[in-house]
Amino acid sequence: MGKPTGFLEFERHPMPARDPGVRISDFYEIYERADEHQLKEQGARCMDCGVAFCQSDTGCPIDNLIPEWNDLVFHGRWKEAYHRLAKTNNFPEFTGRICPAPCESACVLGVTDPPVTIKSIECSIIDKAFEEGWVVPNPPQQRTGKTVAVVGSGPAGLAAADQLNKAGHTVTVFERDDRIGGLLMYGVPNMKLEKKIVDRRVNLLADEGVIFKTNCNVGAPGISQEQAKSHHGMAGDAEIIDADQLQNDFDAVLLACGALAGRDLDSLPGRELDGVHMAMTYLHKATKSYLDSEFKDGDFLDAKDKDVIVIGGGDTGTDCIGTAIRQGCRSITNITRREREPDERDAEHPWPGPTGTFYVDYGHAEGIARFDRDPRAYQILPKAFIGDANGRLTHMRVSKLEWTRDPETGRKISKEIEGSEHDMPADYVFLSIGFTGHDTPAVFDRLGVDMNRGVVKAEYGKFGTNVDGVFAAGDVRRGASLIVWAIAEGRGAARAIDQYLMGESTLPAPDMKTQLASSAG
Repeated sequence: MGKPTGFLEFERHPMPARDPGVRISDFYEIYERADEHQLKEQGARCMDCGVAFCQSDTGCPIDNLIPEWNDLVFHGRWKEAYHRLAKTNNFPEFTGRICPAPCESACVLGVTDPPVTIKSIECSIIDKAFEEGWVVPNPPQQRTGKTVAVVGSGPAGLAAADQLNKAGHTVTVFERDDRIGGLLMYGVPNMKLEKKIVDRRVNLLADEGVIFKTNCNVGAPGISQEQAKSHHGMAGDAEIIDADQLQNDFDAVLLACGALAGRDLDSLPGRELDGVHMAMTYLHKATKSYLDSEFKDGDFLDAKDKDVIVIGGGDTGTDCIGTAIRQGCRSITNITRREREPDERDAEHPWPGPTGTFYVDYGHAEGIARFDRDPRAYQILPKAFIGDANGRLTHMRVSKLEWTRDPETGRKISKEIEGSEHDMPADYVFLSIGFTGHDTPAVFDRLGVDMNRGVVKAEYGKFGTNVDGVFAAGDVRRGASLIVWAIAEGRGAARAIDQYLMGESTLPAPDMKTQLASSAG
């Protein structure tokens, strides 16, 4: 503990960000670098608790050595801090930017005061490590002769590939998009995670020996090019790869395909209207067009001068808000059925779990800067999509909700407020209401992998499916979740695969015992 009174002396200062009114004119990163003096003060706020809940099962699932690198930053020992961070986290430059930081929700200081800025310190450590040249390719000194196919290049697939490559196995990652990264590349907008940061890590992995193959749609023979292109970003010249062939060609196969089947509102009248889209389709097209041509190709959904409604909160909804504002939308409204979150923790959100409190994310701040109001509207129930004679969306019909508690169960229940139904102008509606499971049925049907409500049945800690030599990790195994959970799953699966191939494994992985309760498989 570098400074025993640090948490009493210094206030919390999270990672600084560019002015919302300025940054909405571009797609560059929203964050700025904090100076080292401020970061030392933030590191000093860490109390090095006897029981560090930031590292518990309610905190960081990858067992980050948080108090250790906080202390090292306070003492200015940045290179040592980087080595501590790299022991447990393959990609801190990603988690330091887009992880919602359950470690901070679990911070003991957060019981009485604002928690330690763990996320911004983490990001600053890895950014400095790259700047100083401490992050260099480190390929394995020898190869085992074993081969592993990883299907999917999101954080789970990349983490597993990184670990398995370190163990000396030859790893090939198959990605259906034209760029590596999965949701890191096309699911998160550039201003939240610049793609040069993703490319930098991918290039490093390639230099270490990981093999990457893009535009590869793994499935069954006979799948048409049209089916291959049904994915929102699939290239027209995609290669169709038989999943069976992967089993024949590789000693082990890891399925890390994500869970991109979005929850729909197809029961609402007018869902077929032109202008109603899944949020991920919108975000994917926007990022791809930006990277390909800075929007010159016109191959994206353009919200310029349009009235936009985003249904559903969360990170994806916020990303839609930020993207639409940058495109120059006429208006933006983010509707949700929920009540507004409380300003302080309540009885339903006890420490050390998620706070469940109201907060202003980057997209909300940008909405305030652009339109002088928070774009969120609570207790709103979607009723129908309304269009013109040409089948084009013009309005969305909604009503207001009232939330009460059931006197018998104590659970919150909602009902429509009589006479509250009204129409909202809408040229675009983006659905951001969660995910129902994977969107790659051909892979699992071909392999004969057992499924459970849209995700692969594979026990956490073992990660093996009912098919010998086939493993699963990430969202495709546990359902849509956080990036830090994807990394944890990738590391755990890598250890399980290494043990399967070699009979034993020394690969580090998160503590399986503390994570079983969170398993969806």
